[in-house]
Amino acid sequence: MTDTTSQNTLTHLDEQGRARMVDVSKKAVSNRIAIAKGQVLMTPETLQKIADGDHAKGDVLAVARVAGIMAAKKCPELIPMCHPLLLNHVEVNFVMDWDRSRVLIEASCGLEARTGVEMEALTAVSVAGLTIYDMCKAVDKHMVIGEIHLSYKEGGKSGDFHWDKE
Repeated sequence: MTDTTSQNTLTHLDEQGRARMVDVSKKAVSNRIAIAKGQVLMTPETLQKIADGDHAKGDVLAVARVAGIMAAKKCPELIPMCHPLLLNHVEVNFVMDWDRSRVLIEASCGLEARTGVEMEALTAVSVAGLTIYDMCKAVDKHMVIGEIHLSYKEGGKSGDFHWDKE
């Protein structure tokens, strides 16, 4: 069965309306990069505990970084119809925003393939945020994970993308 859908059409459905994994075998291999961002809002006290490393469960950001990287690698096990990819790199970084009492999360994924790595980057950010929440929920149940979005994409048939609202 061939993929006759256009770039502006949802492509996880076949001609009969059944779910399927998109056939990317005819696409050219190219360098693909995706960057996703998100945040975890918290109390200033929780942010300070994370910054000081003064948390009973250990280094929150180190654990969240590893969780995000592992999640990107397991994306096809978590997201239905996501292609299994051999990632060349995954990076997860954090910035403490003291003015807004939040941890900013950024994940970057890259590879050479026939399909992009947007879902891997978004999954890395999501799981890193959930890990921060999990490790800190005993001291701050009011944390909010949010603003998760694709920030940058390079490569592929649909071209480059840059989120211009930052």
